[in-house]
Amino acid sequence: MEIKKKMMELILLTSLLLNIASSQTRPQAQAPCYREPPTFCPTCGAGTVTELGGLKAYVTGPPHSKKAVLMISDIYGDEPPIYRSVADKVAGAGFLVVAPDFFHGDAANPSNPKYDKDTWRKNHTTDKGYEDAKPVIAALKEKGVSAVGAAGFCWGGKVAVKLASNQDVQAAVLLHPSNVTEDEIKVVKVPIAVLGAERDNGLPPAQMKRFDEILYAKPKFDHLVKTYPGVCHGWTVRYFVNDTFAVNSAAEAHEDMINWFEKHVKCDK
Repeated sequence: MEIKKKMMELILLTSLLLNIASSQTRPQAQAPCYREPPTFCPTCGAGTVTELGGLKAYVTGPPHSKKAVLMISDIYGDEPPIYRSVADKVAGAGFLVVAPDFFHGDAANPSNPKYDKDTWRKNHTTDKGYEDAKPVIAALKEKGVSAVGAAGFCWGGKVAVKLASNQDVQAAVLLHPSNVTEDEIKVVKVPIAVLGAERDNGLPPAQMKRFDEILYAKPKFDHLVKTYPGVCHGWTVRYFVNDTFAVNSAAEAHEDMINWFEKHVKCDK
């Protein structure tokens, strides 16, 4: 009996250590906006960098597609490799994807000792992001695009929700959006998906539930509000590539986003 007890204690201790090790590599260890900033790679991705609507933009996908997705980044802009790989993935579904540099070469960079987040945020408001997005959409339509969706990540979520409320786009997806309010959700006029993290102090599951209630109350209005277990704010574009759990969770959200756009961003609208 004593040997059996010792074995059980050893098994429990091993399990505990494995859980601790696993939690240290999962997205929650990297999630807060200013912890573990991503690398920047201006030459990464399958697409090209060009000018569109007055902004430098990473553009990928079939150039003559009639349907497009405007990607609006988090505070780190359009150059992180994972972010561009997500754009390439959306492009693989047949969309012309445009990921502009909404920060005009001044993406957040906490590694820079001169960087001040409060000053940066004052210089790069989401209201300015919304105004910058409109000429990009207009430029896409001039090129023959007839249907546009918007995907907003973190900072970009607030821009995307404003595009959705003013019907500048046919559909929107908010991925772990920052500072989106109930009042903004109430005035959304196009199909919208809100993809949130189980561990997100800025958008906890209770707030996600409230968003769902608001959208559900809209008559004949298609929406999706989904909380992903075991992940934190930023998980869809900021994760450790050697962490299978993180990669799979991000891939699930990417697939949900693409499915939403395939359903609602159509040229006959």
